[in-house]
Amino acid sequence: MPTHAKPALPLRTVFGTEKARSSLVIGALGVVFGDLGTSPIYTIQTIFDPSDPHPIPITTANLYGVVSLIFWSVMVVVTFTYVTLVMHADNHGEGGIMALITLVRGLVGRGGRRAAMMLAVLGVFGASLFFGDSMITPAISVISSVEGLKVIQPRLGGWVVPITAVIIVLLFAIQSRGTAAIGRVFGPVMVGWFVAIGACGVQGIAAHPQILRALSPVYALTFMGGHFDVAFFSLAAVVLAVTGAEALYADMGHFGRPAITRAWLFVVLPACVLSYFGQAALLLGNTRLVNAPFFLLPPAWARLAMVVLATAATVIASQAVITGAYSVASQAAQLGYLPRLRVVHTSESTIGQIYVPWINGLLMVAVLILVFAFRSSAALAFAFGMAVTGTITITTLLFFYTARTRWGTPRWLIAIGAGSLLSVDLLFVAANLTKLIHGAWVPLLIGATAFTVMTTWQRGSDLVTQARARAEGPLREFIAHLAGHRPPLVRVAGTAIFLNRGKETAPLAMRANVEHNYVLHEHVVIMSIETMPVPRVPDAERTEVDTLGYAQDGVIHVTARFGYMERPNIPGALRLLDPRQTEGPIAVDDASYFLSKLELRAGSAPTMAAWRKRLFVATSYIAADAAEYFGLPIDRTVVMGARIEV
Repeated sequence: MPTHAKPALPLRTVFGTEKARSSLVIGALGVVFGDLGTSPIYTIQTIFDPSDPHPIPITTANLYGVVSLIFWSVMVVVTFTYVTLVMHADNHGEGGIMALITLVRGLVGRGGRRAAMMLAVLGVFGASLFFGDSMITPAISVISSVEGLKVIQPRLGGWVVPITAVIIVLLFAIQSRGTAAIGRVFGPVMVGWFVAIGACGVQGIAAHPQILRALSPVYALTFMGGHFDVAFFSLAAVVLAVTGAEALYADMGHFGRPAITRAWLFVVLPACVLSYFGQAALLLGNTRLVNAPFFLLPPAWARLAMVVLATAATVIASQAVITGAYSVASQAAQLGYLPRLRVVHTSESTIGQIYVPWINGLLMVAVLILVFAFRSSAALAFAFGMAVTGTITITTLLFFYTARTRWGTPRWLIAIGAGSLLSVDLLFVAANLTKLIHGAWVPLLIGATAFTVMTTWQRGSDLVTQARARAEGPLREFIAHLAGHRPPLVRVAGTAIFLNRGKETAPLAMRANVEHNYVLHEHVVIMSIETMPVPRVPDAERTEVDTLGYAQDGVIHVTARFGYMERPNIPGALRLLDPRQTEGPIAVDDASYFLSKLELRAGSAPTMAAWRKRLFVATSYIAADAAEYFGLPIDRTVVMGARIEV
């Protein structure tokens, strides 16, 4: 044997590595693919729904064309756009549209500043559309699975909406417990789901194997070219097959690109394709089964079990998108697009498992309204596609801008790639716009509302920062004033931590303490929080100390840096400081914390429209308590108020 051969890995290491990989794949199946994996329940049924304002005739040619179009749409949008391309645009391992926004904002200066800023704003609108997606997904997923009861017993049709409402209320009621406990069963349930829908699809295909000819793109192209008037309107429902594609990208940080790619290529994609082709084969034999091809595909004895399994799978799909809404809202708050929200971490080991009470309540009310307003999965489908196509199109735009500006991809390659994929995306958008008055306006309204709130908060926050800076005055001048104060200020024992927005201005609470109480603590730390455009910051880079020009006056400034996926923990950051840099040790466990609470008022200055000022002030009331948000001890925190007009 050659002397340079590498020694074989111990069997324990090999099997341990394979076990870890398998565990990640199963975990990804339970969290990432719930939405994509449950799309077969309602996609084909919706395409041929006779109540559609633009009905698709159910003929043999149309069946071949539709199922081919579904297959190639999935291959182009999910496999090529997301799995092959977009998932490579990660922000330190994290994905999702908010990660793309931070990448684009970080690229301002390399390319056109105006283009980058416009794309960043467009990305915020994409994130806003995701909130619409997170409201519609639980509604359409759960109601579509419960509709299987009508296949078993038509008289149960009147119970579909009430049962759906009960399931949704229970789903949102258990969110505060977190997904850590129930997350372990998500993966195995979804494995069972994909095995079941794949097996049912094989049974359907076995009866009419000629349907497999539709795997050829010729059928999709012929359908689009020869029957464009029909095929175009079918695209509004075909897009339902790719709902959940954003989840592959958004959850990349939790499972990694390899695990998600394996789960998609070897489990989810084959199972979904078999289900779609099995349903099409079933309809080839009997077009009258179009009302519920998914639930009529299994044998009669297995249909009740399939309804139960479908309900469990759709609850998991809903859970995934609800958790995604928590993450997007938390990241938006960190990036300054929303006020800080109360975030509860529900797992000691997994940072991504969070619960945001305010968002949870908002989603539950919105989902219930959608269920009672639309009352069927077919009606909700008209609304669903608009949110999905909008997010996909914006993600594609941001990706290609990043590819050109960050990686230097040749212009000709960008032109070909972006031109081809955006043509597909825009066809989907155009088809869904034809459903505007039939429900597609709902996600646009939700997205526009969320976008208005987010941009108003960002603009208002900038105005408050400017007004606050004027009220606080320069920090270094204030420190020089303290050093030259005559008589010298009384120094009281202990450590005071003053939270501030930066180190350019003096904290209002500190200025009030000096001007009204004429005292200063023996050890003063002025602390600022910086949210970095990365998911997490290592402890070695967490803090930076500045003596503010007076090395022995007991007053220092500390900058604490956190990633946009981290929850700021002030005491934890202070414990990382080296006493040699802080003019002596900081008594973190005995320190007093001082916060400046602002009372916002809509003023007469022409800074924003009057309605936006009122919206900004109203939005400020949902902000979480600062002491709780920053992890401060309540019994040692002092809050001092100030009023600012915007």
